[in-house]
Amino acid sequence: MQDFSTQNDIDREYFKKDFSQVNLLLQRVRKSIISGVPVSLEGLDLSDVISYLPSESLTYITLFQAGSKFIRYGSKRSNLTETLNRDIEMLRKHKRFAEFDLDNPDKCRIMLEYIVDRRKTDINKLNSIYFNSDRFEIGINGLELKHNGTSYYYMPTDAVSLNHLSISSVLQTLVKKTPIAKLTNKISERLKLLKNSKDYDLFLFRSRAFITYKDTCIPLYRGNILYENFSYDVLREQMLKSADWLIANMNDDGKFLYYYDCCDDTLKDHEHPSRPLDNLYYNDLRHCGGIITLVRAFEISAENKYILSAKKAIDWSISILKNHDTAWGNGCYAFCNNKAKLGGTGVLLAALMQYRIFSKDKSYDEYIKGCVRHLLSRITPEGEFLGYYIHPDYNDGNPLIKMSDEERRKTFSFYYPGEALFGLALFANNFIDDRELIDVTKNISEIALNWIIDVRPKVYSDLFTALPSDAWLMQAVEEWVKLDEFKKENYINFVYVDAAKMIEKMYKRNDSPYIDYEGGYYYIYGDHYYPDGARSEGLIAAYYLAHYLKNKNFADDILNACKLAAKSQFSLFNSEIYCYSHMNPEKSAHAFRFKATRQWVRVDSIQHVACFFARLYKTENQ
Repeated sequence: MQDFSTQNDIDREYFKKDFSQVNLLLQRVRKSIISGVPVSLEGLDLSDVISYLPSESLTYITLFQAGSKFIRYGSKRSNLTETLNRDIEMLRKHKRFAEFDLDNPDKCRIMLEYIVDRRKTDINKLNSIYFNSDRFEIGINGLELKHNGTSYYYMPTDAVSLNHLSISSVLQTLVKKTPIAKLTNKISERLKLLKNSKDYDLFLFRSRAFITYKDTCIPLYRGNILYENFSYDVLREQMLKSADWLIANMNDDGKFLYYYDCCDDTLKDHEHPSRPLDNLYYNDLRHCGGIITLVRAFEISAENKYILSAKKAIDWSISILKNHDTAWGNGCYAFCNNKAKLGGTGVLLAALMQYRIFSKDKSYDEYIKGCVRHLLSRITPEGEFLGYYIHPDYNDGNPLIKMSDEERRKTFSFYYPGEALFGLALFANNFIDDRELIDVTKNISEIALNWIIDVRPKVYSDLFTALPSDAWLMQAVEEWVKLDEFKKENYINFVYVDAAKMIEKMYKRNDSPYIDYEGGYYYIYGDHYYPDGARSEGLIAAYYLAHYLKNKNFADDILNACKLAAKSQFSLFNSEIYCYSHMNPEKSAHAFRFKATRQWVRVDSIQHVACFFARLYKTENQ
């Protein structure tokens, strides 16, 4: 691994500078765009924050406003004053210029972005895998494609404005602007022509960017606010505001707004693009994750709106339950999208139990016991959970009482058994009103835990990845170990080993050239970082387990890692500052996105980060 401490330190120092002079500049730019009177830099001292190089510093001014597609212009003149005035002149000539209410800084926001560190590169060496001079880092780097004296640009902040995450998206955007686009409509052929052409020169660069926000301006890093330090206050604020977003976007029937594209202001799910607007895809497992999020918000705030909204969401889940007979009586299973998934009932049980624990409401007890019975009925005598009770592709959509080895492998899920065991553990530890069913649950769950921890890694070894992913099982073990008979070395070691591997596969302060990578995960060193709330739920469970078992040194190590992970996930939050490029900022604000530059929001992108934050927040006074 490389040591990038020097570059990181340079960048960190830059963001500590006083940007008040840039703010004054942008105020003058706004007045000039409104009036048409050329902007003047007289009296401003920008030397410490803007390094304008006439040979390199192409400078863009972009106007953003809710409900309108942004407009911008970029130019490069002999000095910054001439450059800005050229941009202003051309913006005022734009056919949609009149759409922008420049007199209202809260409504129309201005971005200033200029190029730094431009250097030539080879398109066939360009990569996002290695930390070398030809690496393209989405949101940090831009590209200039030059052909016959004409340059075509992709600015680093375009990754945010255009909802991009990969080199391929960037190159597709660039080549569409060139004469190559007239030769073929096929993207693959365009890219092949570009890579084989000797008539195009490619330059890689970084930029400095600033966005206005009310009466000030904000320097941007990867198109976002730079969160330099971990903060419990930020943690709590983001968690509760994201829970508020879930409530604000809940339907009358208790369902959440499942998916939202902040860039295009649409509900079209990228995984289900053909679904009509009157029949959009919905996922019952992720719905239950929303319930758990609201309960967590109640846990740290004691505000009744969260628990009342959780109950409303639970009632929708209850409406999709179906019954069947089990060896212990009536069983209940979640049935959605013509499927009965083990995880659907498992996460529902977890949600019901967490709601019961914090609300003291026992009105769902019969449903809770029905879910427990169903989950127990899906465990084979050997201890393996069967992933589906009903699947339309198997047994003509009838209940799958038994499944062949091939069927089990094809329907294998890392997450469903852990979800089920987590729900069962919460039941065994907290229900107390049915001792007989609790005893059965303990006995059968122990067999399942033994199988999943000791046997599953051998049977399904080819399906495991370098970066552990079974955070639900880590949470399940944390809960089960509270019972003395489950305080087993193999269970505890599973959690500890996975936690240690997560920490190992986490970018540290000096081993990445990008400040916001710190606390993000990777499979292979060099991967674009994963600011991953789902895995972090497992990591914080490992902390609570180590703390409970009084393993102080390891608990401290895990807690420190959790704080780094949380800091990397702060940038997933749609703050009011960040929403500058969104078509409908009032709707997108306060949700958590999937990725750093992706503008997609889904119930689980909120759930995993918010729940991790809630549990981490509770460690402040431990």
